[in-house]
Amino acid sequence: MNHRKSEVLGLRWPQVDGAGGFVRLEPGTTKTGEGRSFPLIPELRAILDRRRNVTTRCERAQARVIPVVFHRRGQEIRSLRRAWRTACRKAGVPGLIFHDLRRSAIRNLERAGIPQSTAMELTGHRTPAVYRRYAIKDEAVLREAGTKLTAWFSDTDRRLLSDNRRGQSVTALGRGRASD
Repeated sequence: MNHRKSEVLGLRWPQVDGAGGFVRLEPGTTKTGEGRSFPLIPELRAILDRRRNVTTRCERAQARVIPVVFHRRGQEIRSLRRAWRTACRKAGVPGLIFHDLRRSAIRNLERAGIPQSTAMELTGHRTPAVYRRYAIKDEAVLREAGTKLTAWFSDTDRRLLSDNRRGQSVTALGRGRASD
């Protein structure tokens, strides 16, 4: 999930559409005020299933309905500061801030080949300019792009040589200038 901390902490069970396969953020519950949906991929479904089990146990023990997905013993979570810091330290990533996960989510969406317009809809970014601030490319992605470009040129050059041997002009295939 690539939601903001307030969207995660405020998530309520009616917004989890297990049958339909989506987490739905209703209009008015997001930073932009617009609603959006995120597909329940297996990893997210597993997390939400565990939370449902915890919630069901708390509801039985406390004899009340707990509307929020993420809670501490049935009480709505107001702050993650100390728990987040401890979890990050134990995970070996001290100093990681929750909002960094949005950047990671965007990078993962791009690595998975999700079109930018779809990724923007999933993350709630209205403009490509704001989206690009999160879509930081690392060297591995740039190296992969270079490899793909090399393969494309190599394949294109082979095709051009083959076509040229059959008497087709290079410019007819879109390579070079008409004056060449």
